[in-house]
Amino acid sequence: MNYIGTWEFHSVGTLNENDEMVYMGAEEYLKSPMPYVDETDPEAVEDEIKERKRTIGGKIALCEEGELYMLQPLPEGVSQEQVDVAVKAGHIKLYDGMMTDDPMRWEERDGEVWLEVGMGMSDDGWVKLSDEEGFLNFMNIRYTKSE
Repeated sequence: MNYIGTWEFHSVGTLNENDEMVYMGAEEYLKSPMPYVDETDPEAVEDEIKERKRTIGGKIALCEEGELYMLQPLPEGVSQEQVDVAVKAGHIKLYDGMMTDDPMRWEERDGEVWLEVGMGMSDDGWVKLSDEEGFLNFMNIRYTKSE
């Protein structure tokens, strides 16, 4: 499989009542209960929805040079002028029109994608991102390759 390119949100994993991992697509995730939020507080619910939309809008870019960029959409309502000022001041970085941090390192090993995460996270400082179903898994989020 050619992993180079952009990967977009597919689903987010959560534990069900039997402590089994289940994955929810975007719409289901937006409508799902918010166990860590006071759902009687409209502001808290609004903040959680914004965070979920940010997660759903997230992407991963795998570059030929071995760089991996975690991409997040720009916040709603932010003007291009505000973005330009933030970039110039060094507050944010952009890649392909989306916010990002410094790139991480990735490599392909035996047809699988591995991400350098540093010592302490694994024996050699690398973790496998790809799975048998063709997704990239970062934390509890699955990404699928864009067409």
